[in-house]
Amino acid sequence: MEQQQQQQKILETCKQSLSLSKPISLQTLASIRSLVINNPNTSDSTLSSILETLTRSLQLTAPDSLTGHHYTVKLLTDLSLRHDHHRPRLSHLVFDSLSSDSHSLLSSEFPRLSADCLAALVSVSEHDPELVFKVDDRLFTSLCFAPSVSVRSWLLRNAERFGVGTRILFTVLLGFTKDPYPYVRRVALDGLSGLCKSGVFEDVDVIKGCYCRAVELLRDAEDCVRCAAVRVVSEWGRMLVASIQQKNRTDCSDSVFIQLCSMIRDMSMEVRVEAFDALGKIGLVSEDIILQTLSKKVLGVIKERISHSKCTEECFEISASAAAGAFLHGLEDEFYEVRKSACSSLCTFTVFSEKFAGEALNLLVDMVNDDSVAVRLQVLETMHHMANCECLKVQEMHMHMFLGTLVDNCDHVRSATRKILKLVKLPNLKLFKLCIDSLLENLQMYPQDEADVFSVMFYIGQSHGKFAVRIIEEVSQEIEPDFDGKLGFDSARVAAFLVLAISIPLSCEHSTHSISPRIFSDAVTVLGRISRALSEFMNQDTLLAYLSQCSRLSSFSSTEFKGEEQSVHEVKNDNLDHISTEISSADNISVHETGDEASETQSWIQCKLRELATSEGRCDLEVDNEIVKSLNLVLVKVENIWSLVQSGYTKEVLKILRFCKEDVLSFNSESLVSDGALAFMLQYLQVVKLLAKVWEHFVPRKKFSHIETGELELLLGKLDRRLREIRYRFIGMSKEEELHVLELIILTCLLRLSKVEICCYLNTMKKLASTTSQVECLYKEGSIEPSKFVIEVRKSLLEIGTSSNCGTSFKPFPFRQLLDSFSLKKLTLSGNLTHINAELEIPDNSSENPLPFVSGLPVGIPMDITLQNISTENRLWLMISMSEESNQFVFLDPDLFRDCSEVMKFTFIAPYYVTPKVVTFSLRISIGMECLFEDGHSTNVPGGPKCAVAYLCREKEVHLSMASGV
Repeated sequence: MEQQQQQQKILETCKQSLSLSKPISLQTLASIRSLVINNPNTSDSTLSSILETLTRSLQLTAPDSLTGHHYTVKLLTDLSLRHDHHRPRLSHLVFDSLSSDSHSLLSSEFPRLSADCLAALVSVSEHDPELVFKVDDRLFTSLCFAPSVSVRSWLLRNAERFGVGTRILFTVLLGFTKDPYPYVRRVALDGLSGLCKSGVFEDVDVIKGCYCRAVELLRDAEDCVRCAAVRVVSEWGRMLVASIQQKNRTDCSDSVFIQLCSMIRDMSMEVRVEAFDALGKIGLVSEDIILQTLSKKVLGVIKERISHSKCTEECFEISASAAAGAFLHGLEDEFYEVRKSACSSLCTFTVFSEKFAGEALNLLVDMVNDDSVAVRLQVLETMHHMANCECLKVQEMHMHMFLGTLVDNCDHVRSATRKILKLVKLPNLKLFKLCIDSLLENLQMYPQDEADVFSVMFYIGQSHGKFAVRIIEEVSQEIEPDFDGKLGFDSARVAAFLVLAISIPLSCEHSTHSISPRIFSDAVTVLGRISRALSEFMNQDTLLAYLSQCSRLSSFSSTEFKGEEQSVHEVKNDNLDHISTEISSADNISVHETGDEASETQSWIQCKLRELATSEGRCDLEVDNEIVKSLNLVLVKVENIWSLVQSGYTKEVLKILRFCKEDVLSFNSESLVSDGALAFMLQYLQVVKLLAKVWEHFVPRKKFSHIETGELELLLGKLDRRLREIRYRFIGMSKEEELHVLELIILTCLLRLSKVEICCYLNTMKKLASTTSQVECLYKEGSIEPSKFVIEVRKSLLEIGTSSNCGTSFKPFPFRQLLDSFSLKKLTLSGNLTHINAELEIPDNSSENPLPFVSGLPVGIPMDITLQNISTENRLWLMISMSEESNQFVFLDPDLFRDCSEVMKFTFIAPYYVTPKVVTFSLRISIGMECLFEDGHSTNVPGGPKCAVAYLCREKEVHLSMASGV
């Protein structure tokens, strides 16, 4: 009751002031905030009265009322935002009040007040999707030229929120890069960085002008301006590279790279960090340039080289020697932030040059003892990336310092080192012993690392079987239990050797010696400790069963293993799926027992390990099949080319993909598992190839360059079909694999929506919304964190809506901005993929031996059909076409393939009803599978499939000729 009286008293005071044309005092405004707006129990009538009172106060235009206007606008904003959930009507009333022309708040005459009003309108509209606010371009420009520096900076910093036209905004921002105030110049440069991501600039002269202006500002006196200029040089430089002719791109990219290298000796630490961050984003650079960054001495090939590519003006020519020792200076910098950034940036270029990777490794090894933990972790992360990409070639001179990190006082550093050891292939026994000794020292100094150390021992024992046997032979006496049946004094050390020993039978290497079965019995005595370490490989029950059965065999001789020598045991993930490896190796175990007992024992081990592979579901990381491991190595290379795709290096990308395809085709598969993985890989490479060709249409192009809409539409159509085939023709995809494919489908939808001229808006929006919903469900099922790309798409869908009435307000630019948030993530094949396939043969048919027909009557076409991995739930169709406009579908009854075998063969006679009145003609026939859950697609053929079709085989041509005597 007392609060209501106080509120009523405040209202009366306000009305009294307004009746005398006096502004409301600041004390009264403060009382309104504390007693009315911040009070959640304030009634609707009181809030409405306050709103009306504050709105009336804005109509006062006396000079002494301007200060009050500032607080009044702030109160109106708080009134809207604090009560928008319970009283959404207030947002609309406040919005109308602030945007009303009756009190001229939006006027260049009062720039500070106008800025306050703009801030309020934007805040209110951002909280209510129904409210749309856009600043007039003329008003925005006039306010930017106001004398107030703070207002000018604020307007430029928030320009994108006002809906200002891109061309106007670019002109204003570029102009204010010459403002006398440094913070305005910095904000203008930041604005240009933001504009670069919109992707609407296709005029190479405009891009060049912005880039050159940023190069000028690299020599600005203020640190903050130089930082912003580095970002603009990087982003607009990459856009410039993408916009020029293909043959000049490498020179232009070198020029941008060298300009950034010139900033790594800047006096400001922040500028140096920014420069190294920018270097890591440059795509393709000449090998001699990046090699120069590792040497302070100017190389002979560099001395006479001047970077003056056609992408820059002559006044910005810069000697290539400016790159001399760039990374070397960064790695030796006094500030850890610079060293960390340099190390991260250096990682990018190790993939493109083997020589650079080797020389960079020499520098990285020297940094593993850096004073900063952040730097040490970044060094190890870079080495881990190099190992994943097969760029880490360790030598003896590296190992001592590298292995020293196993006794680092930081547990994260030790863990990172152990992850690298899982990926490294050691060339000789000496280094293997050194590695084992270092792991044991790690275990001695930090007993809490026991589980992780045992895990590494198990892994490297499997991948270095020959060396592991030699170690076990040397320490055989040490790991023997005493007379009481207990292990030696240092049980942790002995347990580590036991873990190493029990991993040996799973190795695929030749020339290893026999393993005493007593070792497996001894390992049971420390079962709990070992099972905790190997929990990622097998559970305790399976481990116990494995050890028990192995201890019953007289010996394991890997000289009789049938498996081929494993040259490189590397994985793309930090964890290894040993289950499939165990199955493969168990198949190859040769025992010296005779009779049924040995056979039963071996069969039991194989059966248990297969059961484990099924029950644990751990095949989504890496499998035993060497082909799948090699394919995962190829996928790492595919992931690393995405930056080249974004920069428009289509020619280079296609070349890399061609080499990747040759690697894939070189594999010989003898198992259904690897058959499915190989087929998936070839389809995936084709998808990335099409994406690269499509993306070329979305990067800025050279002036007057002509882009044919038909070409882009054709490419997007092919991309849709390939993704549909990947999604529906492969069984057993893991959640990560399925999410990867669905995100590519989302990306394809966004690419379509970004081009007005080819976009079927409503159908594409429905497919986008449906696919996004499926992705969200998969994320929830797997408790997986959504990617930034999916989060942004979901947010945009909520803002745009998918109803049919959206069609009239369609704009492509919001979708084009979403493309920037996409990044091709690392894909790791699980090895569980089964390929749905079909083969079609028309026996005894050729142009010289056609099938007879009678014009106007149906004709039967005999064919031999082979189906692989088809179930009765699949709806199969024959598509028979004489031309693009004339298609006929024939449904294949599931009774034809009810056989449970993986491969089914049968003969089928397909009728073709519309025979033309010609002497000869030919038909094209293929087998397709209806995609029952495909959205936004329909064949629109009467009597045909209702949904889109994924084709399972290539088209076969059938030749027909009119029967003689007819």
